[in-house]
Amino acid sequence: MSASQPPETNGAPAADVPTLLVKIFGKDRPGITAGLFDTLAAFSVDVVDIEQVVTRGRIVLCALVTEPAGVSEGELRATVHGWAESLKLQAEIISGTGDNRPRGVGRSHVTVLGNPLTSESAAAIAARITETGGNIDRIFRLAKYPVTAVEFAVSGAETEALRTALATQAAALGVDVAVMASGLGRRAQRLVVMDVDSTLIQDEVIELFAAHAGCEEQVAEVTAAAMRGELDFEQSLHARVALLAGLDASVIEKVRGEVRLTPGARTLIRTLKRLGYQVGVVSGGFTQVTDDLKERLGLDFAQANTLEIVDGKLTGRVTGEIVDRAGKARLLRRFAAEAGLPLNQTVAIGDGANDLDMLNAAGLGVAFNAKPVVREAAHTAVNVPFLDTVLYLLGITREEVEAADALDS
Repeated sequence: MSASQPPETNGAPAADVPTLLVKIFGKDRPGITAGLFDTLAAFSVDVVDIEQVVTRGRIVLCALVTEPAGVSEGELRATVHGWAESLKLQAEIISGTGDNRPRGVGRSHVTVLGNPLTSESAAAIAARITETGGNIDRIFRLAKYPVTAVEFAVSGAETEALRTALATQAAALGVDVAVMASGLGRRAQRLVVMDVDSTLIQDEVIELFAAHAGCEEQVAEVTAAAMRGELDFEQSLHARVALLAGLDASVIEKVRGEVRLTPGARTLIRTLKRLGYQVGVVSGGFTQVTDDLKERLGLDFAQANTLEIVDGKLTGRVTGEIVDRAGKARLLRRFAAEAGLPLNQTVAIGDGANDLDMLNAAGLGVAFNAKPVVREAAHTAVNVPFLDTVLYLLGITREEVEAADALDS
């Protein structure tokens, strides 16, 4: 223990030990942080905590240090103020005791997405956090485009209670809010499983087939009713596929070429794979398309229904196990078991009523540009048309994504 080091409790200064909070703010430039600690080093203080943030070229640097050894506190104050003035910075030094107060029980990450993120929305979210008994310990920007994404580190409120309170507030404000429990699990390698139609891709695959069969309008009507939860999925699937009977199998290649990935899909998958995540898709669509997507995008898992083909023609039937609402949840569990991961380390993303069981079974269920019934039931909702915004819910920043892409370019 150094001569200046105070008695500690669990590695931190005892609550009654004198400490100083040194705050520096002003125009940022290289060398400020090093200069402050060079100045403090002359007084043999120990560093207890450091926080620094730079916003639009302005720095706020806070250092919590022990009281000086062998010299007066007044001498330290005068020296720090003199150093700051020489750099046209402002300094504030506050006397106190001990370390930061302990964070409350119950810790969560609250991610807020706005396009734009208004001051009204930020105020309302912060107020609701306070109303639930939470304290905002830290705020950090994750992305500035294509949406503004910020993360609040919150303590003192249970995650589920916070999620419930903020979901209502978010809907009223028109912003997206995700609440996740803090802990090592958030940083663990995970499995991400996505729906395909209107999630990974912008299209409904059966409607692409129907356009070639001349029955697009009839199929679209049935699809819409099924996604709203008004029809049994399996019955609607058979009804729609029957309309494709007689279509030449060569149309499969044409449909594959017509599929449009959702903006941000490649970025999402590429980034997740870099992090060691496994990624899969489950679809009420068809293996004739999902198998191609699996190969093109380097997916680990893919499962869908299979169109029956006889003598080079679609028969209007599907073969094998039907992938419906319950089937998607079952496949999520199967993929997780094959990946050797517990369900609480899975993320599911979908937009329709037939995704609900999967979204609720996952550790994090994300409703992506979803129908109202899905948004209300999922853990969180993303209502911007960029699939890679899901990365922000996992604490990954836009800068980190771009830096990784630059290394590979």
